Amino acid sequence: MSQRSFQQRQPPLPPDPRALVEIDRAITDLRRGGFVVLRAPETALLMLAAEAVTDTALADLARLAGAPPALAITRRRAAVLGLVDAPMGPGGSVLLAVPEKADALQLRDLADPGASAPEIPPIAPLDGTIRAAADAAVELVKLARLLPAAVIAPLSRAAVQKIVGSATVLSVESAHVLDYQASAARSLRRVSEARVPLKDAEKTRIIAFRPSDGGLEHLAILIGDPDPATPVLTRLHSECFTGDLLGSLRCDCGDQLRGAITELSRAGGGVLLYLAQEGRGIGLVNKLRAYELQDAGFDTVDANEQLGFDADERVYLPAAEMLRQLGFARVRLLTNNPEKMAALTRCGIQVVERVPHVFPANGHNERYLKTKAARSGHLL
Repeated sequence: MSQRSFQQRQPPLPPDPRALVEIDRAITDLRRGGFVVLRAPETALLMLAAEAVTDTALADLARLAGAPPALAITRRRAAVLGLVDAPMGPGGSVLLAVPEKADALQLRDLADPGASAPEIPPIAPLDGTIRAAADAAVELVKLARLLPAAVIAPLSRAAVQKIVGSATVLSVESAHVLDYQASAARSLRRVSEARVPLKDAEKTRIIAFRPSDGGLEHLAILIGDPDPATPVLTRLHSECFTGDLLGSLRCDCGDQLRGAITELSRAGGGVLLYLAQEGRGIGLVNKLRAYELQDAGFDTVDANEQLGFDADERVYLPAAEMLRQLGFARVRLLTNNPEKMAALTRCGIQVVERVPHVFPANGHNERYLKTKAARSGHLL
């Protein structure tokens, strides 16, 4: 298929959703240690990523807000610190009061399980007016692929107007943050397509999908000529730099990727969706942090939770949207993970069959695979 014919059948570029673009900009500001104002219906917060906080920034936050700061962490991290019972499900934040003389290093240590044992401050009250904004602050830091903890301070209406009016601090709505992943998935559009012969599947095309805020692309790898009228053999593969590219033996990702390509080719065709969700959605840097914790004795699930993340932070709305745009409504899913089947079904894609996708363990990933089966329900 020529590039020209591909471009001719594209729908018009959708209007640029300002909320998505603002959140993408806020993510960049947080990653470099900047402030962001979060607006909720009845309150507003000034926030920093705990991982990037400095003593100067901490003092500036308290001065600009005119109120003492607090540290918002996930309930997972709060449970690790012994402050709350282990949560039964995902989501929710806990506020810690920041002692008057606390410095930036103490706050970073509270967010990072790889740091020395921190002095743990008391839990601060989290009333209903601030909860949505605190939850959004933690979610925004997660979207930035930083440790899931934020330094926050409440703002008066006058303070919001003054700070945002300076044009140096970005303001975003908490509701838009919490809906960001769903909105970004709905905005995906095809931006390029090329023929890419692969070692075990010479008749292959790769189609790139990009959200309208210019965020990370997801890829559809089409092997052969799958027929949309029949359930298509499909693999959802979350990117894994260490396994896919370097051949890491700590996981089975590289085996699953190359094995899926071979299996799709052998079956006469199918689609492999390569999703930008490194480390089960926590990002490469945090995955490396989790590896350090695993070397200290934690399993895969516990390591993620020590960091403050849920065991699996991935979402599958992008996969469902890509399948719809490719014309596939029914799939035979190449997976050992029942949650992928359930997630695609919730997103409106019919999963008519699970096709097992198992590879032998090696001396380095046996515990990893046992954890997948015992704690994550993988059918190995």
